[in-house]
Formats: sequence, structure tokens, C-alpha cells
Amino acid sequence: MWEPMAVKKKRRDLTPFFFILPFMVFFVVFILIPLVHGLILSFQEWSLLGEPIFVGLENYIELLSIRRFKAAVENTLKFAVQSVPLLLIVPLLLALLLNKKFVGQRLAQNAIISPFLIPSSSVLLLWIWMLDTQTGMINQAFKALGLPNQAWLSRQGSAMGVIVFVTLWWTAGYNIILYLSSLQDLPQDLYEAASVDGANGWDQFWHITLPLLRNRMLFITTLQIIASFKLFDQVYILTGGGPAGSTRTLAFYLYETGFRDFMFGRAAAVSWYMFIMIAIFGLLQAKLLTRWLGEGV
Repeated sequence: MWEPMAVKKKRRDLTPFFFILPFMVFFVVFILIPLVHGLILSFQEWSLLGEPIFVGLENYIELLSIRRFKAAVENTLKFAVQSVPLLLIVPLLLALLLNKKFVGQRLAQNAIISPFLIPSSSVLLLWIWMLDTQTGMINQAFKALGLPNQAWLSRQGSAMGVIVFVTLWWTAGYNIILYLSSLQDLPQDLYEAASVDGANGWDQFWHITLPLLRNRMLFITTLQIIASFKLFDQVYILTGGGPAGSTRTLAFYLYETGFRDFMFGRAAAVSWYMFIMIAIFGLLQAKLLTRWLGEGV
């Protein structure tokens, strides 16, 4: 059937729109609408009983005077400051090691990376058993060495450190994969030329490898900052926010406020505080890391 040229051209012009339409529908329904609804809800006082009441900035102002909220902010920042550098540096060192040829390389790669593939509940229940004060594997090893048992998860001085360590053990594999994919794509002629010029291994790492990994490190830094502010599973399963609130994070406080106290307006305000802090902290750390690594090569 014959069609005017103008109709065919218009149909071709609309073709790209139909390709992006599914994504746009997903974005609007599952991201934009909940985001706007959460912002509106943060200006309201609403529980399961009664109608929402507009209170303006009251939720945001009240949160600044709540001790548990301020402690949650402090704990979240403490976790981020401890975990982000570790999850940036330790996977890099392991990736550099695993990128070299040696006997048992494949076995070592699988052993180090595989914890990332295990569901969080299984990982955390395993660590609860290993850290048990009486029957845990770690305390049994302490006992064999003549050392006293340690209450790893019920002492304020060690609970957050345990969460940081378990998070590192569990999630480092993903960052190792990212680093390995970048290391295997680095141009080898640069290293050969550097060797001819007399550069040793450290010089090659500092002046070639590190600058070429800059974008990957920025990506991992941003990813880990976001993940650290969303910390929930480890706290919920390992400590329940204790002892004495020493591991209560913003995400866990949001859960308590919304799903235990049923103060949905205040919980929405907590989520927006989280968003603002993620943006500020992420931009600051990315800027510092960019300055440290220089402009690259």
C-alpha cells in the first residue's frame, strides 16, 4: 500500500522514541513518582491512623533535635569513613595479586571472589555462628590459645568494627572483579617501555597503573559511599542496632521510624537527609580522589 513520503519520515522519526519508551515508563513509575511522593510525604505528619497533615519543615527540624537520629548519622559516617577506604584499597591489592600468573591462580580467584555471590542472610548467619561467645569458631580458637572469649557483637567497642570487617569480607569480591577487568585491559606496551627506561615495579604502579585506574576508582568510591549510607542488612541481622544503639545507622533508623513507630512523614524526611548526605559526601570524596590521582595519562 502506497504511503506519502511525509508519513514514512514521521514514522522513522518516532522510532527512537519507542525504543526508550519502556525505560521512561519504568523510570516514571518506579523512580520519579516514588521520589516526588516521598518528598511530599516528608512535609506531612502521617501514621496508619488518620489523614496526612501538612507540617512544612517540622519533620526536618525535629530530627535535628532527636538524639537517636544524631547518633545514627554519627554511626553511618563512622562506618563510611572506615569501610570506603578499605573497600577501595584492599580489593585493588588483591586484584593486583590475582592478576599475576601463579600456581592455583584460578582457585585463589574463586575463593576470594565467591563470598560476594552468597546471599546476605546466609553470610550474616554464618558470621553470627562464627562469632558466638561460647561455641563460635573464632572464640574456640581463642580458647585453644589460652585467650578469653570475646563478646564481639555485644560490646560497643567491637560491634561496628565487626560489621566493617564482615562487609569487607562479603563485598570485596565485586570490587576485585571491577579492578581485574580494568587491569586486564591496560596497554602492556606502556609497561614494556617503562621497563626499558629503568622503572621498577613501584614506579610502574604509581605512574602507570594507578592513573589508568582513576576512573574505575572513582566509580568504586561512589558506589561504596552509596552502599555505606544504605547499610541495613548487617545491622539488622548481626546487632539489631545495638549494643546501646552503637551500630544504629540511618537506614536502620529509617526502618525503625517508618515500620516500628509508623511515623511515615518523619521517615521520609530521614530518607531525604540520607540523599543529601550521600550527594555531599560522594562529591567531596570524588573531588579529593581526583586531585590525589592527578589528571591521569
